[in-house]
This record gives sequence, C-alpha cells and structure tokens, in this order.
Amino acid sequence: MEFLTAIFVSPFIEIYEYPLFFIEVVLGGLLAGVMYSLVALGFVLIFKASGVFNFAQGAMVLFAALTLVGLIEHGFPIWLALISTIIVMIALAMAIEKVVLRKLVNQEPIILFMATIGLSYFLDGFGQTLWGSDVKVLDLGIPNAPIEFLGILVNQFDLVAAASAGTLVAVLAIFFQKTRIGRALRAVADDHQAALSVGIPLKTIWAIVWAVAGLVGLVAGIMWGTKLGVQFTLTLVALKALPVLILGGFTSIPGAIIGGLIIGMGEKVAEVFWGAAFGGAIEDWFAYMLALAFLLFRPQGLFGEKIIERV
Repeated sequence: MEFLTAIFVSPFIEIYEYPLFFIEVVLGGLLAGVMYSLVALGFVLIFKASGVFNFAQGAMVLFAALTLVGLIEHGFPIWLALISTIIVMIALAMAIEKVVLRKLVNQEPIILFMATIGLSYFLDGFGQTLWGSDVKVLDLGIPNAPIEFLGILVNQFDLVAAASAGTLVAVLAIFFQKTRIGRALRAVADDHQAALSVGIPLKTIWAIVWAVAGLVGLVAGIMWGTKLGVQFTLTLVALKALPVLILGGFTSIPGAIIGGLIIGMGEKVAEVFWGAAFGGAIEDWFAYMLALAFLLFRPQGLFGEKIIERV
C-alpha cells in the first residue's frame, strides 16, 4: 500500500504544492534532452545515408573531447585547439569511411555493425595512448551557476549547452532541406541505387555524412566533457542515445530531437518524483524501460517508417 501511495499519490501532491519546483525539474530535463538529441543525431545521420548503425559514435564523442582538452593542456589557445580538433575529427571520420566501411559495401548489416564495435574499442585505446587515461577537466569559461527567472532556477551551463545543440540541429536541418548536397543526402537515404542512377556520387556523400557526424561528435564531446569531465565513461552517454532513437526512429532527425526531449524530461521527473519509491537511482535505467515499453506499441518509433515485408 505504501509503495502504491508513493507512486500514484505522493508525486501529484508534491506537484500541486510545489508547481515551480516541478517546472524546474521539467525544464532541466528538457535541457538535458537537447544534449541527448545531439548524440542521437550522429547515429541518425550515418544510419540514414548508409544503413550503418555506428556503435563507435560514443567513442568519437570521447575522442573529440580528449583531443580538445589534450591540445589545450599542451599550450594551444582554446580557439586554435578547437579549430585543430575540428580538422582532426573531419579527417578521422573520413578515414573511417574510406579505410574501413567502404571496403564492406554490400556486406550484411551485422558485419558493418561489428566493424563499428571494433572501431569503438580502437578509438578508446588510441585516445588513451595519445592523451592518457586520467580524468580531465574541460573548462571553456561557461558559468555553471543557476540563475533565477520568474522564480524558477535554471543552470546557466545547461542553457548554453542546449542553445548550442539547438543551433547545430537547426543548421543541419537547413543544410538537409535547402542545399544541393542536403538534397543529395536525402536522395541517398531514400534509395541508394536510384541515387546512383541519377549521378549522385554515393561514396562522396558517405564521406560528407561521416564528416558531419564527426563534427556532431565534437560538439557533443565539448558539452558532455564540460558537464561530466573528460573521462572514458563518457562513451556510455552514447548508450543513452539508444532509447532516444527507439522513441524517435532511427532515420528521423526530428525524431532524434523529440525522442531526446522525451527521454531527458522523463528520466528527470521519474528520478525526482518516483525515485524514492524504487530506492533511488532510477534515472540510470528509466530511459531503457521507457524504450522497452514503447517497442511494444510502435517499434518503428514516432517518426520512423513502418516496414512491411511481403512474402
């Protein structure tokens, strides 16, 4: 009885008595959700263009953060370290596409997936070899103190991070919809063979997509590295992108955004208002349980295409 009361009654009493606190929790979750969306976006870009689920995206996020903080520690000014890291991530992404994945064109999806798992472990080890395994502090001068607005406390860093991630997502959306390369990317995503038949260079498009995914990994690495510290557990952040993709759909950019917001808000609200009933720390697994429940009703995601196979 006490358990049911803690789940179904107590949270609503708290929300009624402290509505501003509830708004703070929801807003904090939405801001975190934007950062989840940014990580998920890297998966979506590559999956749309090549059909490859890039398990190494989390390692790319970590490698970008390690490279940036490593260059800063070696005396590079922040602006020069950032430019250098952008070049490194573009070169790395294009090298992965050319050296590894291009050799596996037309192979079974499981082979490509296993290749990206191998890439993930390689990037983890390579980053550790280059920059060491100690936890590093990435300080870009962004304030991390809360500010008050209409009685609601909001963390300044979360606002800056969400604004940066949102700007990047908006730029990518315009890029996909309005530019010639963006239209070619969408054509490749719809049908590889049809795109080739009208003269779209498939390998070039894949290289561009992987380069863009590298830049997305850099921005995600900067934000999460500043928030959590640059450490090798940062790759686990990528795992939180999986429930985001399940909710939004593996091929939808809007789905990655909406899914990230749902997961971010859901896990924060669940932790604050239902955590005590389950002994706490449900934020770590709530997103996966929500995704598992969602699979029962709409396995293709909110914005994913329903696949119908005729036999």
